[in-house]
Amino acid sequence: MERRDRVRLAGTYTQGEVRTVTTTVEYIRYRIAGDDQEAFEDAYARAAESLAAAPECIDYELARCEEEKERYILRIRWTSVEAHLGGFRKGEHFPAFFTAIRPYVTAIEEMQHYHVTDVVGTGKGAAQR
Repeated sequence: MERRDRVRLAGTYTQGEVRTVTTTVEYIRYRIAGDDQEAFEDAYARAAESLAAAPECIDYELARCEEEKERYILRIRWTSVEAHLGGFRKGEHFPAFFTAIRPYVTAIEEMQHYHVTDVVGTGKGAAQR
């Protein structure tokens, strides 16, 4: 595996121990009006069942902006871009996923795949959690 294809997985490690996985991160930015936010989060809670069941999905999280409450970012780690587009999107879990989030597709401001670089790590605060 090439160095650029490695990303450190979250967790506790002994000195010198490294765990790696090939990964692609998809970021989807939304702008959701205040009166739609509860329904939006409920829709993603339903859609998350499809992500959790998909072998192409490593993990995911939906975050809401602290400063601008109408902004959300969905982060999904996929095993690869190809697995996402050719596997998940054409697989058995996508229809339920898309049905849940379809009302919010027009609220997407960005939807892109990113390759994780070697610049990863944990801060001192991680030990306090």
